[in-house]
Amino acid sequence: MNSRKISVFPCTDEIMQQEIRPLVAVDIIEQLHRQFAILSGGRGKDGAPIITFPEFAGFSEIPDDDFLNVVTYLTSIPSLEAASIGFIIIIDRRRDKWSAVKASLTRIAVTFPGNLQLVFVLRPSRFIQRAIADIGIKLYRDDFKMKVPIIMLNSVSDLHGYIDKSQLTRELGGTLEYGHSQWIHHRTAIENFAMTVKTTAQMLQTFGTDLAETELPNDVQCTEELLSSHTEHHSKLKDELKLAVKQGATLLTCIREPVTRSANSKLSPDELENVATVERLLAQLDETEKAFDQFWTKHHLKLEQCLQLRHFEHDFREVKLTLDNLMETLAGFADIGDSVTRVENLLKEQKHLEEKGQEPLEKAQSLALHGEQLIQNNHYAIDSIRPKCVELRRICDDFTNETKKKYDILGKSLELHKQLDKASQWCEAGIYLLASQAVDKCQSQEGAETALVEIEKFLVTAKEHQLSNLKEFYNQFDMILTPEIKANAQRIVQKLEDVQEMFDKRQVSLKKLAAKQTRPVQPVAPHPESSPKRASPKITRPAAVEMTFRGFLCVVKAINRNTNFFFTCAWLTHSTLLSFSHIINELIETERVYVEELQSIIEGYASEMDNPNLVHLIPSALQNKKEILFGNLPEIYYFHNRIFLKEIENCIENPELLARCFLKRKEDLQIYEKYCQNKPRSEALWRQCGDSIFFQECQRKLDHKLSLDAYLLKPVQRITKYQLLSSQVFPISFFNQEMLKCSKNSEGTAELEEALATVLDIIKSVNDSMHQIAITGYEGDVSELGKLLMQGSFNVWTDHKKGHNKVKDLARFKPMQRHLFLYTKMLLFCKKREENTDGHEKTASYSFKNSLKVINAVMVGEGNKSGASSVELKNTWISEIRKVLTGQLEACRGRAHRAAAGNVSFSCSCV
Repeated sequence: MNSRKISVFPCTDEIMQQEIRPLVAVDIIEQLHRQFAILSGGRGKDGAPIITFPEFAGFSEIPDDDFLNVVTYLTSIPSLEAASIGFIIIIDRRRDKWSAVKASLTRIAVTFPGNLQLVFVLRPSRFIQRAIADIGIKLYRDDFKMKVPIIMLNSVSDLHGYIDKSQLTRELGGTLEYGHSQWIHHRTAIENFAMTVKTTAQMLQTFGTDLAETELPNDVQCTEELLSSHTEHHSKLKDELKLAVKQGATLLTCIREPVTRSANSKLSPDELENVATVERLLAQLDETEKAFDQFWTKHHLKLEQCLQLRHFEHDFREVKLTLDNLMETLAGFADIGDSVTRVENLLKEQKHLEEKGQEPLEKAQSLALHGEQLIQNNHYAIDSIRPKCVELRRICDDFTNETKKKYDILGKSLELHKQLDKASQWCEAGIYLLASQAVDKCQSQEGAETALVEIEKFLVTAKEHQLSNLKEFYNQFDMILTPEIKANAQRIVQKLEDVQEMFDKRQVSLKKLAAKQTRPVQPVAPHPESSPKRASPKITRPAAVEMTFRGFLCVVKAINRNTNFFFTCAWLTHSTLLSFSHIINELIETERVYVEELQSIIEGYASEMDNPNLVHLIPSALQNKKEILFGNLPEIYYFHNRIFLKEIENCIENPELLARCFLKRKEDLQIYEKYCQNKPRSEALWRQCGDSIFFQECQRKLDHKLSLDAYLLKPVQRITKYQLLSSQVFPISFFNQEMLKCSKNSEGTAELEEALATVLDIIKSVNDSMHQIAITGYEGDVSELGKLLMQGSFNVWTDHKKGHNKVKDLARFKPMQRHLFLYTKMLLFCKKREENTDGHEKTASYSFKNSLKVINAVMVGEGNKSGASSVELKNTWISEIRKVLTGQLEACRGRAHRAAAGNVSFSCSCV
């Protein structure tokens, strides 16, 4: 608001800040009409303004204030340029006495406010007074204290020798036209017009300030009233502006009237200045009007857009309320019917509800379209309109989708009840058929055969109406099955079985009656032939392969089954035990050195960035970026110095506690993942600022041989060092398969294996995260995809659905090199790119190409850089993917089980 107000009308501020003259003509109108001093508009040869004191009988009786006001006013009229030259005073005392001349000179010398250039005195014309004046001017010249010459003239002819006749009025023998009344009228009009311009500018400024400070209403009615009020006020101000412009134009015409009336006439310099003043005021008024119009256009547009917004919001609330009520009605429309007639009535009701919602839907679509048009027209409230348009379309889509879903459900329900009705009607027809067959007619062979034919024809129609596969029936109508429908379906199935049983019994009876009476043949069972017994072949089992291990004899001795154990190995020599102790000591010593190095980095570099004496050495690119350069190094130092170092130092006497130490701090060691993720940003900043004097000074104080970037690599090297030392302290090769078989129930062995696995898992997690942060082009948030399980490069084959068969065959057998990232919720396919960065080593990035929620791709190829075979790698990936899918399936089944327990329909599918 303030910015709008400040820049409303720059011209108005200029007018209002002009210096206001202390006197205007209206204030001293009576004194001006006495005409004891006039500014005729004449100029001296050098352009000096001429003020004339004509003969005035009561000059000495004029009050000092009146004289000072008039003279001050007259000297303020000429321009500053003309006034700076100095004024020429002409005192006409031809008909007066020397005393009047003396009084005039004395008063002018004392009270004249402007700069004087010359003073001309037309001395008295009578001989005696002229002689006295000549003597008096000589005697009293110094008493007048005038620093300018006083020239005594005998006649106007002498005056013409100093001033041109065209610059003198007729009373002084000149040709300058001067009317005192007209002069006063012009001065009054000019000053009134200047006041009008100022007042108008003030009104515009006040109105503009009010507009800028006006808060936009929040409803349609208040907005309409505000728009009407501001428009009305604007129209009044425009009328005031037009009147002011008209007044100035009229005044300008009056001033120029002599020139217009006679081509020979010329305006005096003062009149020309009056013209310039009026034209300047008119120009300022015009600029003010333009600025006001420009501001009003913006404000009026803002008000109109505000009114459009309030109408849009009002219509949005009404339409949304209607649609919400329809959605609520639709949501309450849960009945799926218990018969064909009921379902058909429900479909009619659904149709009526859909027709009822057509008008609100059309309004919502139209309103959303109107909102988009407002956005295209650069409406100021785009951020408010766009979400409402999205909401309207969402509600319309929800209503349409929900209506379609209801139709689908009712259609399924209608189909289900029709099938049940047909099956029931088939049962009734079957019962009627069986009841209509006369018993006496069926006693004969012909009658029995006829009845059998009727039954067989009827049973042919059973396939169209029977519910033979109840499970398939339930799967088909799973979305609408209720306990009542299930009970009804089971009842009809039971009825179908009963009717079928009735038909089966009737067929048996009728077949007996229709059979011809022939002698039955007694069947004789043949004697089984004795087949020669064959000796079962002896299976020659291969001799067990005996695995021998030279020099290896493992004896496991349990010291305490609840605490720990130790291995006694025949090949564990004294030198091996010493090596084992040496490795633990090395781990502790290197840990102490590592902590000291971290401390030196923090105190010698990070803390020095806050040192006021070194601030001037820090490059601008490094300002406020300490956390980027050092990452979470202080957190790593705190953990190792206060916690981890002390715990592993306690393992000197108890080496078996070392594994527990790593297991206990598994979560704490995850801080390295955060550090490694920040490492690329840190390296980029170092490449930009590493040569600065600040780092050189810090390195000199620390007496380090290597620069800071070498020390910033220490945490990455340390975490990999843990892998090397841990594999030596708890070597898997040491606990080979035979050893593990002997000690598989031992708690210590599991701890040792898990400790090494923990370190390896941390390194893998760090490595994976380093690859993950290099993914580019993925529009989503990778943190929402779950945990990153695996990553690696593979050859990927894709099947193109479109295109010529030959092209498809070629594409199918042409692999693409892709880097895969397996998350718990998604599989990302990326293309690996390597770029050189400012002459440094290559930096890998992964450009996102595709993603899969369901694993349906065959992964084949060499993707492991560590030496493992492709088969092992593929099996590892397949195993991990199988775990993910198994977990999803179990979770899905769990939800289905809970839903079934609550009598809630639930469907689950997993590919």
